[in-house]
Amino acid sequence: MEDPGWEAVKRYFRKIMNSFALGLLWMLTAATSGLYFKLAYVDERLQWPTVVFYALFGITFLGLVWYLYKTWKE
Repeated sequence: MEDPGWEAVKRYFRKIMNSFALGLLWMLTAATSGLYFKLAYVDERLQWPTVVFYALFGITFLGLVWYLYKTWKE
């Protein structure tokens, strides 16, 4: 039987790893879609794929912040 104190440590470590993994996944996805597919660049004029990219970038960032707030509030 394990010590009950280790359960709290495991839960805390799981929060850290989930936060790190989700933040890294969000960052890599945003950077890849923005740089590789050239959605982050504004060439001669503003185009609709760039607007959609930045809108989704902002919405998903707010979702990430909401998830992290909810996770660490507990």
